[in-house]
Amino acid sequence: MVSRVIPVEAFDLVLLGATGDLALRKILPGLFRRFAVGQMPEDARIIGVARRPMDTAAFRASVEEALAQFAPQGAGQQDMRVRFLSKLHYTPVDAAADTGWAPLKDLLREDVVRAFYLSVSPSLFGSIAAGLARHGLTNAQSRIVVEKPFGHDLQTAAALNQDLRLGFHEHQIYRIDHYLGKETVQNLMALRFANSLWEPLWNANHVDHVQITVAESLGVQGRGAYYDNSGAMRDMVQNHLMQLLCLTAMEPPARFDPDAVRDEKLKVIRALRTTPESDIVRGQYRGSDPHDSYRDHAGAPHSLTESFIALKVNIGNWRWAGAPFYLRTGKRMRARASEIAVVFRAPPHMIFPDIAAHPGNVLVIRLQPDEGITLVTTIKEPGLGGMRLREASLDMTFAEAFSDSHTKPQDAYERLVMDVIRGDQTLFMRGDEVEAAWAWVDPIIERWERAGTVPLAYDAGSSGPEDALRLLHADGRRWRAIG
Repeated sequence: MVSRVIPVEAFDLVLLGATGDLALRKILPGLFRRFAVGQMPEDARIIGVARRPMDTAAFRASVEEALAQFAPQGAGQQDMRVRFLSKLHYTPVDAAADTGWAPLKDLLREDVVRAFYLSVSPSLFGSIAAGLARHGLTNAQSRIVVEKPFGHDLQTAAALNQDLRLGFHEHQIYRIDHYLGKETVQNLMALRFANSLWEPLWNANHVDHVQITVAESLGVQGRGAYYDNSGAMRDMVQNHLMQLLCLTAMEPPARFDPDAVRDEKLKVIRALRTTPESDIVRGQYRGSDPHDSYRDHAGAPHSLTESFIALKVNIGNWRWAGAPFYLRTGKRMRARASEIAVVFRAPPHMIFPDIAAHPGNVLVIRLQPDEGITLVTTIKEPGLGGMRLREASLDMTFAEAFSDSHTKPQDAYERLVMDVIRGDQTLFMRGDEVEAAWAWVDPIIERWERAGTVPLAYDAGSSGPEDALRLLHADGRRWRAIG
């Protein structure tokens, strides 16, 4: 079945930081793919902005090179690419020097959506938002898009929110977390709230525990200075893993609209109990070669920053009391893998005595590398000779199940950018949600900093420190294998 692609109204998308890696590798190729399937109107325009002096022709040439690499041309797409490039314009702006705003204002149209995408350093978010407002570039149809990190702690996050609100109302602010644009993450909501099968079982009476894993095989090369000032807790847990936790644990919203969904996510964060230090494991990777260690990659020989963290989280509400969530993320792990595993309780009475300790069912929502859903069930092994039971998986991979060009999974940025144009904030974080997450994370980080806690060493290419395994073993549970 071919789904109908819903077009959007005319818009001016102003891409600040248009010559940067994220813009050329993700955002602009994603916009081209949306244009190629008819989701972008002919009168849409994309205005590239950066400090670099450049004219529109040079900008289009750089984007054409990026499209060749990150959105390879299919048969008959040359004309499509030419038409897309004709939508691109460029004008230099230096937000730090507060110059170049007037030519940008002259390029913008009055009667269309204006979306300002800040693909720039977070240190410039405030000055850019203020500059847009001060120079009269905003109107009632304006939207501003900011990338993570949303602050470094609660104080800086609150200050950033205040800066953004000087020129924009909360309903105009889009805080992007690309994890929320993944097909599987959205299917988690569909799985829960569009099927009567799961919701009656989605609680501590039937769920033993939940594991959320985001493992990366790469180290911090190329971003060591940034990462060493953040660490896994700030870089991953406060945003990506917190969002996955919220979507898994939230109550059904009264309706599927942005604020109803985000209200329920906020309730989850506010219900998180304080996590004792005994339920947290921090690690830092080391390689067989001293020059392949975290400290070498980060350029910090005495760093106490964690590249791995595992923690046991309890949610203090009726639905989840007694069913812990185990979160785990790390660099230089055995494989690249992201998943949510809902582990159900074993049957209350096992009639097959030989497998009395057989585990319960597991529902696995895979985010990467192969987005899909797997249900681990217990079945009889085929053949004669008695009742021999074994595990079997019911598996659905999105790339295989939806191979049609219009329905196959898209890159997260494609979906999120077009949601900005439509004015749909469902998959974006609200200001109070960001601040609530920092309010829970900050005390944990402060404890480490006061104590000078040293992360445990773990081998690159492993599953993390041994203590992370013991975190679950102490509860009679085991982590799912990575890779």
